[in-house]
Amino acid sequence: MLYEDAVSKFLEYLELEQNRSKKTIQNYSHYLTRLSDFAGDIKLADLNVELIRKWRLWLNRLGTNTSDELSTTTQNYHLIALRSFLRFCAKRELPALSADKIELARTTRPQVTFLTPEELGRLAAQPKTDNQNGLRDRAIIELLFSSGLRVSELVGLDRDHINLKRREFMVRGKGQKDRPIFISPEAASWIAKYLDMRNDNTKPLFIRYSGSKKVDLSGDYKRLTARSVQRMVARYALLAGITKHVSPHTLRHSFATDLLMNGADLRSVQAMLGHSNIATTQIYTHVTDPHLKAVHEKFHRQKGS
Repeated sequence: MLYEDAVSKFLEYLELEQNRSKKTIQNYSHYLTRLSDFAGDIKLADLNVELIRKWRLWLNRLGTNTSDELSTTTQNYHLIALRSFLRFCAKRELPALSADKIELARTTRPQVTFLTPEELGRLAAQPKTDNQNGLRDRAIIELLFSSGLRVSELVGLDRDHINLKRREFMVRGKGQKDRPIFISPEAASWIAKYLDMRNDNTKPLFIRYSGSKKVDLSGDYKRLTARSVQRMVARYALLAGITKHVSPHTLRHSFATDLLMNGADLRSVQAMLGHSNIATTQIYTHVTDPHLKAVHEKFHRQKGS
């Protein structure tokens, strides 16, 4: 069997049997196509350790539009996709290299950027809330920090998804997994103010107020995009005089850090963030080191005390 034919079957498997998102399938297709870009028209049985080694060297020297090289993390995404593909081949008893032969490159733990309470206050105070745009932006900032939502999850929300009275709702995140979301009274209040000012019947929770005049009864064409939210958050951070890079994910980091600093356990934070692996959540543990030091000094019995 040709490699490309096996990849096509794998992508169909992701769509039909694994119910993976279109974005995930596109990413897997992109990463696996990079192997055929390098190796050409090869048979599945031609995949071996030496070919993968040469491909990894090729990836390591491959530039992008914005960089002279692919980051180690991005290279690992290619290898993770290949391992998933090879496991699929093994399950279907197709002659292929064992997934265990693919080792990921060692990477450094990503640096977590989060905002202090004072910085969060300055950021939230930037939108002018006497108009729909400003009210929407304030509601978005409050919701991102209060909930720990990913920006893709936030822009996918519809009005009927969110319960402002109970201040909780379900969201479908990565891997099509559902998880509960809880929001603060303050976030619920700002969302309510924003919706009260809305004079439309469109279903998206957050919409844009310029652009296409296209007729769409669902109003989905007005849905705010993730890129728009990213630009908005960065702009308000600049206005607030915050020098660090700030994105919607920074507010997600701030949400997790705030929980841990106030005594939440790592497993609970993992569940609220929607991480499938607790190792992902553990990137926040070093952030709490100063907090742990203070606990140690306060509660650990010293000699002679």
